[in-house]
Amino acid sequence: MKEFFQKILNMILPPKCLCCGKIIRDENGFCADCFQKINFITAPYCARCGLPFENAPQGNKLLCTDCLKDKKPLFRMCRSAVKYDDFFKKNILAFKFMDKTQNAVVFAKILKLAGKDIFEKGADVLMPVPLHFKRLVTRRYNQSALMAKELARLTGLSVDTFSLVKIKPTKPQIRYSGRARVKNVKDAFSVADVSRVKGKRIVLIDDVMTTGSTLKECAKALHKAGAKSVDCITVARVYR
Repeated sequence: MKEFFQKILNMILPPKCLCCGKIIRDENGFCADCFQKINFITAPYCARCGLPFENAPQGNKLLCTDCLKDKKPLFRMCRSAVKYDDFFKKNILAFKFMDKTQNAVVFAKILKLAGKDIFEKGADVLMPVPLHFKRLVTRRYNQSALMAKELARLTGLSVDTFSLVKIKPTKPQIRYSGRARVKNVKDAFSVADVSRVKGKRIVLIDDVMTTGSTLKECAKALHKAGAKSVDCITVARVYR
């Protein structure tokens, strides 16, 4: 029944490419031309943090230099779907700041593909990176929460949008770089309900990973509350 009504809706309001606005036949989000321009992140990449390798043999247990040095990692695994380049950037910004909330449906699909390793390893709950309530009032929606809810429908996992909270208002990370990013979000997150976190395998959901400072602070709060493991999946990742 749902598929029937969706077909009727597509006839009235046909789906359009997120990038160029061209009418497309299905709901995958991109026309063929734009799809070819997306820089998807594929293997080989670091088995833990997901950082792509330029030149490396195919393998499931390759670690980057930073992960080899890190003896107490905050994340079991991190994965991102696409490179955050000039082409894909406009889709993220439109979703985040221009009320293009329908993008969450498409982004959830590529999050599921990007997180294949994580879901196969096992996960209990999806948690979006939270916004401080002042930012939420201004923006009116949390883009990460919208994606997490759509991803929950695709994976069958539960989604928790209440336990992890942002307790400190911070300035946008885009204003900072390097250590300033770390300082800006330090101790900005907390767990409101420890009982919903303790012993759980948690997957953090966000739109973009730049330095990972925000995601790491979230992971610290979750581990402090007794999480069994923390993974993260983002739509895009910044790397050279």
